[in-house]
Amino acid sequence: MNIQQLHQLHTYLWTLPRAADEKRAEVLLYGSMPLLQSMDDKVLEQIANVAALPGLVGAAMTMPDAHWGYGFPIGGVAAFDAEQGGVISAGGVGFDISCGIRCLRSNLNLDDAAPHLNQLADRLFKTIPAGVGEEGNINLNPQQLDQVLEGGAQWAVKQGYGDIADLEYVEENGRVSGAVPENVSELAKKRQHGEMGTLGSGNHYLEVQVVDHIYDSTAAQAFGLQKGQLVISIHCGSRGLGHQIGTDYLVTLARTASRLGIHLPDRELACAPVKSPEGQQYIGAMKAAINCALANRQILAHLTRTTFTEVYPHATLETLFDVSHNTCKEEMHEVDGKPRLLHVHRKGATRAFAPGHPKLPAQYRAVGQPVIIGGSMGTGSYILAGNSGNQAFASSSHGAGRAMSRNQALKRWHGRALIDELRQQGILIRTRSMRGAAEEAPGAYKDVDEVAVVTEQAGLARRVAFLRPKVCIKG
Repeated sequence: MNIQQLHQLHTYLWTLPRAADEKRAEVLLYGSMPLLQSMDDKVLEQIANVAALPGLVGAAMTMPDAHWGYGFPIGGVAAFDAEQGGVISAGGVGFDISCGIRCLRSNLNLDDAAPHLNQLADRLFKTIPAGVGEEGNINLNPQQLDQVLEGGAQWAVKQGYGDIADLEYVEENGRVSGAVPENVSELAKKRQHGEMGTLGSGNHYLEVQVVDHIYDSTAAQAFGLQKGQLVISIHCGSRGLGHQIGTDYLVTLARTASRLGIHLPDRELACAPVKSPEGQQYIGAMKAAINCALANRQILAHLTRTTFTEVYPHATLETLFDVSHNTCKEEMHEVDGKPRLLHVHRKGATRAFAPGHPKLPAQYRAVGQPVIIGGSMGTGSYILAGNSGNQAFASSSHGAGRAMSRNQALKRWHGRALIDELRQQGILIRTRSMRGAAEEAPGAYKDVDEVAVVTEQAGLARRVAFLRPKVCIKG
């Protein structure tokens, strides 16, 4: 990105000046100069287009890990007021609806677990279905799938996947209200057949990690973390169902925008007013996909627990937190000193509620919401905590963010050689696709350490712990 186009407001906040005849809201970009320079110019074009949508409240924003996406940039945040003609955009949610991370803390430390990590890696790879076209052992009839779409992780717990104690530490207690399974196409439901309890491919993973460093001892204690402890991160979403919902409603929303005379600076920003019939239909389908993703991660957490106890009979795995980073949520936010109900789009951005927020579990309320920045394969991840004073509608970075395309990565890395190199560093990779491993090479992503530091210094969230990878299961 050519940062000469930008005006620097402070060290980690930038804006794109408006031309005199330009009809759009403010654009804000969070990031350091090196991170912004590493972004392609398309990010700037996309977020400026978002700023031109109707009913936007405040600014259209990008997080420090932003990169080019479909419609909205990945790492894009925008809030809309339904009472002022605000819109809902499928491109502002993303195709992998409710993609997110479930983090589990264990009672194991690395020293005790190390002798059996190879065995654990093999068993996890055998137990957790991962990869393109891989299906699990859960086959649901149409009625049962509708129950998943309405019940989310709460449905999964009732079926014996995990424990009710998990739900306190899942966004929305594991289930969003307002899901309408009837708004999900038969094709979307067909694509989900056999995919419950599966990891998927691409940048999705299950990773066994060790707490390598503690930055905030008070928050770490509240989160139940200590140095040397094993934790597990499960990164996946709503699988084929969510992707098909995105595909289906892009067409519906584009037609609605055309019918209502809504100017779309980019057709990928297909949208409809929140209060329109089509907007409500998409929201009902999107919420069904969120519940699908929450149920999926609940099932995967259960499978992970089962596998751990096969290798470590006395292991316990508790849910630290489960948070999505591809959603639109109805939330109350203070704007100009007054509370307003907003539809906050976060695409590749994580909700980061501040200390004291009433929706936080009692155990975390004094320190803020756990925020998970997932790294690329082999580089490590961060757990942060939500900050008071966050001006980005309580949003934060969600990961390292790609620095190059998958095709570019394939030209630079070979899967087998990469896996061997990581093994020499003490990181065990299990994957069904050497091509997929090359596409997800650590060097294909931004520096996760810099993303985490800038996220903290920009006031979005503060670092609590750094997690170093030990085992990574990929599709």
